[in-house]
Amino acid sequence: MKKLLVLVFICVSYLHANAQPYENDWESLDTRPIPNWFEDAKFGIFIHWGVYSVPAWRKLEPGLYASYAEWYYARVMFNPDNGGEEFHNKNYGADFEYRDFAPMFRAELFDPGLWAELFQRAGARYVVLTSKHHDGYCLWPTKSPYKKAWNSMDVGPHRDLVGDLTAAVRTKGMKMGLYYSNIEWESSWTHRTESGYYLPDGVVEKYKIPENSYVEHMNSQLKELVNNYQPSLIFADGGEWDGSEEYWRTKDFLAWLYNDSPVKDEVVVNDRFAKNMPGNHGDYYSSEYQDMKGVEASHPWEESRGVGGSYGFNRAENIDDYSTSEELIHELIDIVSRGGNLLLNVGPTADGRIPVIMQQRLVDMGAWLEVNGEAIYESRKREVSGQMNGEQKLYFTTKPGSIFCIFDNWNNKINIDLLDNETIVDVTLLGWDTALQWKVEGEKLTIELPRMGMDEIPCLYAWTLQIDIK
Repeated sequence: MKKLLVLVFICVSYLHANAQPYENDWESLDTRPIPNWFEDAKFGIFIHWGVYSVPAWRKLEPGLYASYAEWYYARVMFNPDNGGEEFHNKNYGADFEYRDFAPMFRAELFDPGLWAELFQRAGARYVVLTSKHHDGYCLWPTKSPYKKAWNSMDVGPHRDLVGDLTAAVRTKGMKMGLYYSNIEWESSWTHRTESGYYLPDGVVEKYKIPENSYVEHMNSQLKELVNNYQPSLIFADGGEWDGSEEYWRTKDFLAWLYNDSPVKDEVVVNDRFAKNMPGNHGDYYSSEYQDMKGVEASHPWEESRGVGGSYGFNRAENIDDYSTSEELIHELIDIVSRGGNLLLNVGPTADGRIPVIMQQRLVDMGAWLEVNGEAIYESRKREVSGQMNGEQKLYFTTKPGSIFCIFDNWNNKINIDLLDNETIVDVTLLGWDTALQWKVEGEKLTIELPRMGMDEIPCLYAWTLQIDIK
């Protein structure tokens, strides 16, 4: 009897240890806690790079999404209304197909170590590369039978761009993530056009992946990326436009990812795999150019945007179309004070260079974070994440034992309304070694800012008060 009980105990322990904690339903999947690294990181780099980086053009127009050059295939070269068709025919010829750009995407100046060094210098904690955008071109040597001569090993650079950058990024101590488009313009159906497809009928007929094979192809590629490169983050896109979670088999994939994949304990995913997911399901919610309001209410979230108005490099953009370093730093501060992450995009050129103006913005971000990073990394949202100091906006983050007040206008005094549980011990200015004058009267903390010359100021664009509490 004793031996039998021991055997039963061993079997029960084995079954428990090998149980699948997450079932393929939202009630179960939504219980998975997000790995801490994501909310600690706060700042990442997005990279849109591919065949669309060769024409790298779209007419600048007002409105959200209107200037995305990475949409050249679907919104430029066949569009007679925005000058795109005329541009394409004049410069490349009416018979020049989008796929004819692929041999011109050579990436001959791509240096993954240099990129990773720049991203580290920018203060980024993670990097997300577009492994496959909506054009279907893959930046790795995929085994999908539908991607022969339409991947970076077969045509163009003749190298594994995903693998090369992944190795370089991890060498610098950053997390590596991958963007993957569920849809492909050459194959996927859509409600957005009268024809039901994104591209002209002749293109679809020539390149379409059979409907009964497409979803299997997509999920096989996702698993291939996970098994081969072990990304810490998967940024899905396009699936939320058309197709339910049942169609895309989203819950089956996530159950495998959370239970059995080599990144099950580290990976985070966004909310764009299928319709009705955005703002409802996913480890974090994703917004771009502030197109989702209220995402910061009660769930991890991320705001993505380009240095300019496009994700892919757009040759139509000029100096005034790019945000300044000051604007980008202020956006980072605002997002982090509301509990989010900023994923700032760069669009490299087809030969593998990150435009110098984008590099300059990243270097400025890094210089600011070198002084003020204590208020950004590993921080969390304060109960009151912002308030006014006269006409000046104050932004707040917290860590155990400290409140951080970030301000972008140097006034003589800063007045902060305290919460009931905030008893002040000391106040310092990050990057400044001299003691500050401060006092508490009732529920208000008043801080005297020091006078200093330009050669003494700790940094540009915004400054941080560290307020120690008990």
